[in-house]
Amino acid sequence: MKRFKLISLFLFISLALFASEAKVGEAAPNFTLKDSNGNEHSLADFKGKYVVLEWINYDCPFVKKHYESGNMQMLQEKYTAKDVVWLTICSSVPGKQGNFENEEINKRSSDHKAKFTAYLIDDTGATGKAYGAKTTPHMYVITPKGVLEYAGGIDDIPSADQDDIAKATNYVAKALDELMSGKEVEVKTSKPYGCSVKY
Repeated sequence: MKRFKLISLFLFISLALFASEAKVGEAAPNFTLKDSNGNEHSLADFKGKYVVLEWINYDCPFVKKHYESGNMQMLQEKYTAKDVVWLTICSSVPGKQGNFENEEINKRSSDHKAKFTAYLIDDTGATGKAYGAKTTPHMYVITPKGVLEYAGGIDDIPSADQDDIAKATNYVAKALDELMSGKEVEVKTSKPYGCSVKY
């Protein structure tokens, strides 16, 4: 009987977690996280604005592809200039690759000349799991009404080769441009590629 209760509890928790995972076309789950300067940010604070979520691990070769080429910073600069909020999130737990002290995060971000709005620290992994973030990078686009309209890879060429960037269709830029033009997002989901999030 005790075993049955334990199995039932496990199934209930699993279903609850599955049910809470973000879904395209539905309200994006709210979260509150501190950034690498100690300031707190909630998704709800940005209602009325487009928001991009970018999962990051500076040591991942696929993240290096987009930062060492300047591609990610170009996107951040272009869209934050259009009043888009760009939140870069690290869900690596302490002791795992990608989890750094704030000083190291700020040094690396400065060295890369990153242009995101904030680098958020999710070292419990709760926010990453709520969104179903699986890779770095894993990208999400949220509308001013708080609806998740895109989830998936940054583009359509899953490689770590910088030469592929110019040939790829960037799904994040495409989704933002379509939304800002009053159009439907053509590609709402894609398979993310990169390193696994280090939960």
